[in-house]
Order: sequence, then structure tokens, then C-alpha cells
Amino acid sequence: MLAFRLARGAHPVVQLRRLLVAAASAGTGFLLLCTLTYAMEHPGAGAGLRLAWCAAPIAATVYFAVAVARTDPGTRPRSGLSAVGLGPARLMVLGTISTAVACTLGSLLALLFFLHLRGDVSGLPFDGAAADLLAADRPLPVAAALTLLALVPIAASAASAFVLRPRSTKTTARAGGIARGPRTGPVTAAASRPGTEPESESAPPARAEPGTQPAAPTPPPSGLPWGVALLAAGLAVETYTSRSGTTPRTGFPLPGSADGSPAGVLAGWALTALGLVLAGPGLTYLCGRLLQAVRPGALRLLAGRVLQEEARRIGRPLGVVCAVASGAYASIVLYAGPRPEAGPLTTLGALLVGGCAVLTLATASVEARQARSDTTSALLRLGAPATMLRGSAVLRAGALLAVFGPLTWVVAQLAALPLTP
Repeated sequence: MLAFRLARGAHPVVQLRRLLVAAASAGTGFLLLCTLTYAMEHPGAGAGLRLAWCAAPIAATVYFAVAVARTDPGTRPRSGLSAVGLGPARLMVLGTISTAVACTLGSLLALLFFLHLRGDVSGLPFDGAAADLLAADRPLPVAAALTLLALVPIAASAASAFVLRPRSTKTTARAGGIARGPRTGPVTAAASRPGTEPESESAPPARAEPGTQPAAPTPPPSGLPWGVALLAAGLAVETYTSRSGTTPRTGFPLPGSADGSPAGVLAGWALTALGLVLAGPGLTYLCGRLLQAVRPGALRLLAGRVLQEEARRIGRPLGVVCAVASGAYASIVLYAGPRPEAGPLTTLGALLVGGCAVLTLATASVEARQARSDTTSALLRLGAPATMLRGSAVLRAGALLAVFGPLTWVVAQLAALPLTP
């Protein structure tokens, strides 16, 4: 009941994000039900590959739902909530329930729309408009339909619970030979070891308040080498599959056709996308380093430091957008012609994956802006002009576009090259 009350009293922007999650879940559920009807009419004729194609919309929807759960104000710890029993664990449960409710609502809408197009639910416009395509002459297996519709809510809820789980905080941090305690000032590493005496007992203690110590520099993400390796492996798998004769040289059939899709090419595209996602934080961190190179001014220094701090938060969504854009470009190049083979379900799946990727990046940007709100307020109090903050944002966007744009084009060209006639 508390989760419903928090959802009802949330900001309209938060409600809009939840509705977008429900819409993405509805689209994915509709694709799964259409795959079920295709398997009913064509048993053993590429139904498994069609279900494999649905893995991309499922992953995109779950990723977007997790990003919305992370930015939900109802899941943030607040002073006073722990006193009434709403600690981090309870807030995690509330966030999981909100995600499950939104995804379940979308799955129910998908089921109603699917039954309406089949003609099982009458009294509305377009009643039975797609009866021939959705196997209206065959009884719908209820257990299989409910199992497919439950995939997105269960996966999104489990992923949200994992991301929002309470994490233990360490009271002591060591960086560069300095040990910082919870209520004491910094002491040298030699003095902190047992059996050693400080150099001078009469020396005045360092005056340091809790929380005023300078933060250690953000370490670079460690996933860049693995991302490059997976990217190269994915391109190699695509090339080997296309040269081995399993892929027709006339093109790469999408789920809109009855021929299915080669499993090797699907695996290669999946490895390529995973490599871009893993390499995204490292590339974002490198963008911050490049902005601070060669005697930076205040503007470039601020933009570079912000990119370094936000590398892990926005790097993976940037990698996802890069992977989706490269896949879309490769598909457009492959199917350029007067009669493309992509059907309505393929278009719906592409819109779901692309829309969820862009919305996830936008949600991560909002989360990053909320995370640095205190720093922005401090800069404004110190007299920093607002134009410098806006210029820093433009500079960050330009640096990311200058790095990820050519990378997307190169990956798209390399991914489409082995599959073109």
C-alpha cells in the first residue's frame, strides 16, 4: 500500500517515466505473443530464432526499467525514514514493487491488445483485424502466453532489486598512504602501524572535519580492454559465419521473413554489442582525459573532471546507444532497396530497442545531473557564471559525439561488410 501511495504522489515527470516503462513492456509482450502464434502455425520453422530476436527488446526494456528505478525519488534514503522502519532494504522493496507494477501493467495491456486483434475481445474498433496473422483459428495456450508475458516483469524486478540492494559502506578509506578515520584527521601510514611512534608529540593535530577531506581521484574503468576484445570477437564471428556458407549472400533475413536468421550472425552481433557496452565507460573516461590535456583552462578542466566522475554512470548507456545505432545503420545498408524485407514486427522491435536505448541514456543523464547538484550549487555560490556551466555541458556533449560518432560508423561498416553481397 505504501508503494502505491508513493507512486500516486510522485512528480508528473516520474509518472511519465513509469508510463514509458509500461509502454515498453507492452510492446515487448506483444512481440512475444506474436512469436507464440508464429510457432503455433509453423512448428520447427524458425520459431526459436524468432524468439532469440525477442531477446534484444527484452534486454532493452529491462535495462530501461532499471534506469528508471535508479532515478525514482521514492527509492532514495532520507533522514527520518529509517526511524519509521523505511531503511535501505525497505526502499529497495518499494522500488522493486513499483517496477513490477509498471511492467505487469504493460504486459496486461499487451495481452488485451493481442486478444483484440485476434478477435477474442469484441466491441472495439479494429476487432479481429489481424486474425489471419495471429492464428485466430487455433486455441491460444494460456500457460505459454502467461509465461512469456511474465518474462519482462520478473526480469525487471530481479534486476531492480539487484541494483537497488543495500551496500555496506566502509568507515576507513586509504588513498596514497593516507588513512582517514571516521572522526579523526589524516595520519601518516607509518604512524598508523602498530609499534611506531609519531615524530613529534607536541605537534598540533591536523584540523580536519569529517567529510571535508579531498576525495581520491576516480580510478579509470577497467572494462575497456575486455570491450575491445569482445568487439573484435563479434566481428570475427560474423565474418566467419558469412564466409562459411551458412548465411545467404543475398542478404540477412530478419524476423519479418519465414527463413529465420543464422545463429552465428546473431551471436556475432550480440558479442559486438556487449563489447561496445563494456568499452563505453573507458571511452568516456578517456574523453575526460583528452579534454584536460595540454594546459586546460577552467572550462575544459571542469568538463573533463565531470566526464571522469560520470564515466561509469553514462558510459554504459552510451555504449548501448552506440551498439543500437551501428546495428540500425548496418541494417539500413543491407536492406537498402525498393522492396525491403523488414515487416511490421521487425519495425516494432527496432523502435523498442532504439527508443529504450535513447530513453535510458536520457534517464542516466538526469541521474548524473542529480548526483552533481551539490557541486553545481557550490560553484554558483562561489561566483561561477551560469554560462560556464552551460559551456561545460556543451563541451562534454561535443567530446562524446566526436569519439562515439566515428566509432559507431566504423563498427557499422565492419558489421555490414561481411554480410553484403
